[in-house]
Amino acid sequence: MRRKDKEINEQKAMDEIMKKALVCRLGVSYESMAYIIPMSFGYADRVLYFHSAPEGLKLMILRENPKACFEVEIDTQVIPSEQGCNWSMRYQSVIGFGEVEFIEDLEGKQKALQIIMQHYGDDLKMVEDVKLSGVTIFKLVVSTMTGKKSG
Repeated sequence: MRRKDKEINEQKAMDEIMKKALVCRLGVSYESMAYIIPMSFGYADRVLYFHSAPEGLKLMILRENPKACFEVEIDTQVIPSEQGCNWSMRYQSVIGFGEVEFIEDLEGKQKALQIIMQHYGDDLKMVEDVKLSGVTIFKLVVSTMTGKKSG
């Protein structure tokens, strides 16, 4: 990171940002094209969990190339200035890299959905096993992550 004064090194601080973020942008690569998908997610122990319809472009890409990156941010705010080039942003963010693994077993899917649902609230209603067969669940196991704080 170029600006070491803005770097967040502590895993606990990055975990807090991950837990507060509402949207995760998942970045994948297909042939010579980058593809970014904003997704709801869950996070626990350096693993991000996602759910999806059973087919689509992102799943096709991830099955061919499971390497992915992600970005989340919280507390974003524009900081205006008298001069246009002096405007700034306040934020905390985490960017990371890892590899996607698809979760196929019902117990694993239930656990992943519980983590996703807990991310957004406490009112948990478990999904029936029969409905889980129509949902694709995958996780991104984080290999590296870095945090940044500005403003």
